[in-house]
Amino acid sequence: MLRIAIAQFRPHKAEYERNLTQVADLFGRLARGPAVPDVLVFPEAALTGYFLEGGVQEVALTAEHLFNDLARLHGESGCGPLEVVVGFYEVWRTRLHNSVLAAALGGPDPGIRHIHRKVFLPTYGVFDEERFVEPGLSVEAFDMRWGRGAAVVCEDAWHSLIPTIAALDGAQVLFIPSASPARGIGPEADGDGRPGSVRRWERTVQAIAAEHGIYLVLAQLAGFEGGKALSGGSCVVGPRGEVLVRGPLFEEALIETEIDLEEIVRARAETPLLSDLEMRLPHLVESLAHRRSRGFVPGATVPRPPPAARPRPVRAPQRARDQEAGDPLAIDPELTRKWLVEFIRDEVQRRRGFDRAVVGLSGGVDSALVTFLAVEALGPKNVWAVRMPYHASSRESLEHAQLVIDAAGCQAETVDISAAVDGLAAALPERPDPPRIGNICARMRMITLFDRSAGLRALPLGTGNKSERLFGYFTWHADDSPPVNPLGDLFKTQVWALAAHVGVPEVIVQKPATADLISGQTDERDFGISYRRADPILHWLLLGQRPEEIVQLGFTEEEVALVRNRLESTHWKRRLPTVAMLSQTAIGEYYLRPVDY
Repeated sequence: MLRIAIAQFRPHKAEYERNLTQVADLFGRLARGPAVPDVLVFPEAALTGYFLEGGVQEVALTAEHLFNDLARLHGESGCGPLEVVVGFYEVWRTRLHNSVLAAALGGPDPGIRHIHRKVFLPTYGVFDEERFVEPGLSVEAFDMRWGRGAAVVCEDAWHSLIPTIAALDGAQVLFIPSASPARGIGPEADGDGRPGSVRRWERTVQAIAAEHGIYLVLAQLAGFEGGKALSGGSCVVGPRGEVLVRGPLFEEALIETEIDLEEIVRARAETPLLSDLEMRLPHLVESLAHRRSRGFVPGATVPRPPPAARPRPVRAPQRARDQEAGDPLAIDPELTRKWLVEFIRDEVQRRRGFDRAVVGLSGGVDSALVTFLAVEALGPKNVWAVRMPYHASSRESLEHAQLVIDAAGCQAETVDISAAVDGLAAALPERPDPPRIGNICARMRMITLFDRSAGLRALPLGTGNKSERLFGYFTWHADDSPPVNPLGDLFKTQVWALAAHVGVPEVIVQKPATADLISGQTDERDFGISYRRADPILHWLLLGQRPEEIVQLGFTEEEVALVRNRLESTHWKRRLPTVAMLSQTAIGEYYLRPVDY
């Protein structure tokens, strides 16, 4: 039996030496345990964190450097012989790579077994790897003490050819170090409470293992980087595609299991797909070569006949039609609660070094929800809710804020901003109108919140939701100022659902949303459309659907135009100030570092 352990690691960002200390602690833990694993597998970029952007060159090191450090720590720990598979940023022949080191530590034959350099570098969505590292150009299996293994990195595994090459080269176990951001909070029929991306990863590696008759070890990074949840959820899959063990979500863990390599023989005898491929592969390659010789170029545009004279009818997009029967914005509230609680805990305490948080509590549902989540993450004695009324504010807002304070059990302060706002208004050349007074109130509240942050040594938490941010329904450099915002990727309708789930008082969840900057003001009256109509339109616009396609889903042309115009006219509010770029070291253009670097 082969004993496999996955170190579902949660690194300190760009702190190689500090992360090595965690590795030393792990080696010591294994030395004290009942049995040292044969193989210990770490995730992608385990010793630095993944999202480094321009910081990669500052932390990249040679494979020999990494091996020497690991060998030293292993020797000092008293741990027995083991082999390790570790993801790291590598400098090799003056080039930077996202790599995996496979090495033997201790025993009669220590040394580097293999280095795999990531072939497929995602440069889309939240990823920008190809700008900062270069691709590897090969995939090879390699000999280990117990047999033959192979290692690929994250997206490599999503290209079916890569695992196939490894299996054809004799790999019995495929190791996949990964740092995959979690996505997807929609409810699923199986109700297993995991993000959609985690379930998809598991289905993918199950298919890889079953098709090739190999064991597969997926080691995922855990924790949060710049708001992105690195999901954890590592797993080991058997040669028939069965999940043998899973790791927890978002948390560090040591996941251990034993595998029997003889099962590979039995699985391949039952389903000889790899054998079939080996027999036919030469013919398939020859066929491809023949097509090339006839002028076929992969990826070339194939001429199409001219379109018919009459226009095609506009239809809703397929993915939209697939979701018409359900709510595309429905969430799994328990998964979302756990996700955001871990996010707050990680951002406030681990990433930024605070013990406390401060929230501007308005009496509305957004700030109420953030308060509840923060109390769960940090404890009631570490969360300060600050009420900041203006004399024109609704009395009901203060009363509802008190309901939240009582229910959450957090600390509370009230700072009346009336004198400060009126003092500034009186000093201006002309008396500001109500919208301008509202903007002054919003900015004065942020001045107050950040001052209380300094006084309490507490990190300010933002409370703006995705709908408000997309509509530009906030005061620039006021509501959007706090450095951490748990709700910024939740539409208002999703906020309502989550707030009800965590126990925000019903009177707050059910009341009309209002910025409460002007007497009688409500969000939906300002918008000219309800959140329940606007949110799905925003959802489809963000997914790239055309207005005419969205109309086919049951919205009016006027509604879609209103939402689209509001979205497109407020891009500037969601960006940092525009700076004239004069050099090759312009901040945010050439000098790139993640917010948590």
